Amino acid sequence: MTHVLLFGGSGFIGGQVCRELREQPQVSALTTPGRTQCDLVNDDLDQVRSLLRQVRPDVVVNCTGRLTGAGYDLVRANAGVTAKLLDAVAAELPGARFVRLGSAAEYGPVRVGTAVGEDDPARPVSEYGATHLAGTHLVQIASAAGRVDGVVLRVFNPVGPGLPEDNLLGRVITLIRAAENAGVGHISTGSLTAHRDFVDVRDAATAVVAAALAPDLGARVFNVASGRTVTSRHAVELMTAVAGFTGEIREEAASPARSAAVDWMLADISRAGGLLGWKPRYELADSISAAWHG
Repeated sequence: MTHVLLFGGSGFIGGQVCRELREQPQVSALTTPGRTQCDLVNDDLDQVRSLLRQVRPDVVVNCTGRLTGAGYDLVRANAGVTAKLLDAVAAELPGARFVRLGSAAEYGPVRVGTAVGEDDPARPVSEYGATHLAGTHLVQIASAAGRVDGVVLRVFNPVGPGLPEDNLLGRVITLIRAAENAGVGHISTGSLTAHRDFVDVRDAATAVVAAALAPDLGARVFNVASGRTVTSRHAVELMTAVAGFTGEIREEAASPARSAAVDWMLADISRAGGLLGWKPRYELADSISAAWHG
């Protein structure tokens, strides 16, 4: 039986992970501390170690992280928290399983028409991607040294129920509702020409659970995606169709810095299928419908 300590259990992905873990018969206990109990960014190492001593989990899963903000804030939330958790787990639970959520942004530009694999070069072009890649390297180094049994799941563009506003389709939901309330016949987005690989948040959650409970990982980094790519415009049009919005989509706003320089993204997900027995279940249209209906 397995006791799991989950950070970020109230978040977009973490909430789904929490639901999935509760359904697993091999999970004997699930601890999900809130920020008032453990603030991973601001608490010091001793406070994190104290929590681990109290809980004594078999597996530690970190679903926290930051998408936006200044470089310093991104470093603290993405790379700094990873370093802190690795040190705490290595000291209190040496060799324990540690699961971290990474990002497709770690790869940077990918050659058009190709699917990026976990062993392909990672050359992030944003501070966000760079901080996540630093976290991945820290997990790999700690695992190679035997300090933890670590794994990073590079989650591509997640979509589904509970979608937040800080990604493209979440912003589109907000824009559509605002336009409808104001009686405006258009919404304004950034460029929608880029190709993206969208994955349902519920599929991402099953990948996290598979990595957390796998007897043997077989690798330290896994892509978590649908293995299909569509233009951002196609995804937005699916959203407007679900919403019943017939207004114009204007590509005139600024695009987020973390993704503006990447025109093509498609994941090779064969490693997750072969080693974790994981595969996505949801179609994009189903994910977008679930995101709109909340």
